[in-house]
Amino acid sequence: MLLKPGSNVAADARIIESIGLRVNEAVLTGEWLASSKTPEPVSKEASLADRNSMVYMGTMVEEGNGKAIVVETGLRTELGNIASSLGNIHEEKTPYQQKLATFSWVISLMVAVAAAVLFAQGVFTNQNLTEMFLVAVAVAVAAVPEGLPLAITIVLALGMQRILRKRGLVRRLTSAETLGSTTVIATDKTLTLTEGRMEVEEIFSVKGDRESVLTIAALANEAFVENPEAMFQERTIVGRPTERALLEASMEAGLFKDQLEKQYPVVLRIPFTHQEKYVGSLHRKDGGLVMYVSGAPDALLEISQGTKGEKDRLETKIRELAGKGLRVIGFAFKELRASELDVIPAKAAKEEIRDLIFAGLIGLKDPLRKGAKEAIASAKQAGIRTIIVTGDHLFTAQAVAKELRIPAEDGNCIDGEELEKLSDEQLVKRLDNLFVYARVEPNHKLRIVEAWQAKGDVIAMTGDGVNDSPALKKADIGIALGSGTDIAKEVADLVLLGDDFKIIPAAIREGRGIVDNIRKVITYLLSGSFTETILIGSFLTLGFPLPITALQILWINVIGDGVPALALAFEKTDPSVMERAPEKKRSLLLTSEMRFIIFFIGIITDLLLLGLFLWFFLYQSVSLEHVRTLVFAGLGIDSLLFIFSCKNLRKNIWEYNPFDNGFLSASVLLGMFLFTIPVYVPFMQEVFGLVPLRFFDWMLLALLGIANIALIELAKWIFIRLDR
Repeated sequence: MLLKPGSNVAADARIIESIGLRVNEAVLTGEWLASSKTPEPVSKEASLADRNSMVYMGTMVEEGNGKAIVVETGLRTELGNIASSLGNIHEEKTPYQQKLATFSWVISLMVAVAAAVLFAQGVFTNQNLTEMFLVAVAVAVAAVPEGLPLAITIVLALGMQRILRKRGLVRRLTSAETLGSTTVIATDKTLTLTEGRMEVEEIFSVKGDRESVLTIAALANEAFVENPEAMFQERTIVGRPTERALLEASMEAGLFKDQLEKQYPVVLRIPFTHQEKYVGSLHRKDGGLVMYVSGAPDALLEISQGTKGEKDRLETKIRELAGKGLRVIGFAFKELRASELDVIPAKAAKEEIRDLIFAGLIGLKDPLRKGAKEAIASAKQAGIRTIIVTGDHLFTAQAVAKELRIPAEDGNCIDGEELEKLSDEQLVKRLDNLFVYARVEPNHKLRIVEAWQAKGDVIAMTGDGVNDSPALKKADIGIALGSGTDIAKEVADLVLLGDDFKIIPAAIREGRGIVDNIRKVITYLLSGSFTETILIGSFLTLGFPLPITALQILWINVIGDGVPALALAFEKTDPSVMERAPEKKRSLLLTSEMRFIIFFIGIITDLLLLGLFLWFFLYQSVSLEHVRTLVFAGLGIDSLLFIFSCKNLRKNIWEYNPFDNGFLSASVLLGMFLFTIPVYVPFMQEVFGLVPLRFFDWMLLALLGIANIALIELAKWIFIRLDR
C-alpha cells in the first residue's frame, strides 16, 4: 500500500518506508493525537497504541508518506476482530427488567391463589356460587395492576425527555431506569473529561525570561494564522495541535507570529522530521542571523551547550513536567554571523543546528472540561465510583486523575501490559483498588466491564471509537460521545450530545427519579389490590355478607387505578436523590418500606372498614346496601387520598408540597367526582346497588381517610429514621 495524507488505510500492514508519516488511530486506540510511524520494529508485547511499525484498517493518514506490506485483511484485521466480538456479545435484560419479570410471576401466582381461595371460601360458607364466581373474577382483575405497564412506559418516556434536556439521548426506553442503578462509571479521558485540544500549562525559562521562550515557540513553529488581519477571537490557526497551542500562548502574551517575522525576517525554515524531532527557523536579527529551534527536549539537550550539571538539572525539570502528565517541548537558539551565511542552502543551515543555547521548556496538556471535577464529586457523593479507562500513557492518565481527585497512586493504576498478565479472578480481586486503566486495548475494556459485572455492579462505560463498541454493548449502560463513530452510537444506550462527562451524573439523577416513580406507582396500585382482596377474604372467613359486589370492585379499580396512577408518572425527581447510595443489582423490587405500606397498612385499613361495617350493620341496623355504599366510598376515597403519601416514599408529607403535581391533584378531584356518581345518580344507584350517603357518613369516611394517611406517614417516619 502507498500511504499519503488523507488516505484511509485499507488493511493491517507493516511499514517498510516512512517519511514523516503520522496516522490518526483514534478509531482503534482512542488516542486523538496522530501516531508517528517508522519501519523500525517494536516488541511483540507492545500495546496496539505503541506499534509504531504497523498501520491498521480504518485509520487515516494525517501527514507524510509511506509504504506498507499488507499482513491481514477483512475479519482478521484488528477492526475485523472487533466486529467479530460484537456478534458474540448478547444483550442481557436490564436490572429492572429482571426484577419486573420476577415480580410479574409472583403477582400472577398470588392473584391466582387469592381468587381460588376466595371462591373456595364462598363455597364452604354457603354463599351464592354465581356471585362468588363473579367476585373472585373481579378481585383477580382488581388485584392485577393492569395500569402498571402503561404507567411505567410513561415514567420511562418522561424520564428520557428530562435526560434529553440535559443533552443526553437515551436510545432504548428500558435503559433510562438502568441509569439510576449505576454503581461504576468507566470513562474515557479525551473529550469526555478533557476538551480534546492542547493548551500551554507551564513555561520554564533557563534565564527567567518567558518572553524569549514564547518568541522561539512562535517562530520555530510550522503552524500559522490563516487570517492574521482578523480580530483575536476570529483568527483561525492551522497546524498540528501542539504547534497551534504554542502559537495561541504566544499570541496571548502579545507575540504575534506575523509581526515577529516582520521584525526578524525569515531566511529559511527547517521542517520537522521524526529522525531529528525538531523544527528550525533561521531569521535575520540585529545585522546577523539567529537560528530558533523547538522540539523534543531530550533531542535538543544532546545538541546544546552546557555542563553535565546544567543538563542534569534540565533533565530533572523535564521529568518533573512529564510526571505531571504534560507534553514537554524544548526551545533553543544559536546566533550566527551574517557574512558566513548570506546565501545559505538548507543543508548547510541544518548542519549549524549544534552547540545550541537551551532557552527553556513549555509543558502542554489537554485541559479538563468545565464542570468535570464537580460532576465526579457529585457522582462520588451518590456512591458512584468513577474510573478512567484510556488508551493514553499512564503518566497522562494519572495526572488527569489527580486533578479530578480520583485516587491515582501507583497501587491505584494499571496499564494494558500488566492487565494482560492478570487472570479474570485476579482482576476481580484488585478492582476495589484500581481507578486508572491506561494504554488499554478493546479486549481490555471488555474484560474490565465483565469483571465489574461479575462483582455484581452496574457499570456504565463511555467510548467514541470502533474499538469501544464491544465494551459499550456489553456494559449495563453503554455511553457514546455525540462526536464518536456511528458504530459506537449504534450499540450505545445513551449518547452524550455534548461530549461532556457532567451529562452522565445528570442522567443518573433522572434515572434514579425514574426508579422512584416506578416504585410509587407499584406501591399505590398494589396497596389498593391487596386491601380489597384481604377485606373480602376476612368477611368470608367471619361468615359475614360480602362487603362489596363484583361491579363495585371493578368501578373502584377503573377509577382508582387509572388516571391517578398515570399522574404519578409526572412526579418530579427528588432534589436529594443523589445523596443516597445506589441500589445493589440484586436488590428486590419491593423495598421493606413498600412491603410494610402495602401489607401492614392494607390490613389496618381493612380492620377499620370491618369495624365500620360491624358498627353500622350490627348495632345501627342499617341496610346492607347502605353499609356496602360506605365500604365502596371508603375504599375509593381512601385510595385517592393515599396517593398523596405515595408522592414521596422517602419523606413525610409535611416535608414536601403534596399538591405540586397538577396532573395528580386534578386526577384525584376527578376520581372523587366519579365515585359520587353511583352514590347519587338514581339509575347508577340501581345498577351498582348503592344508596345516598348522609353528611355524618361522609365525616366518618373523612376521618377514616385521615387515620389511614396518619398510619402511612408514621410508617414512613419510622423507616426514614431507620435508614439514617
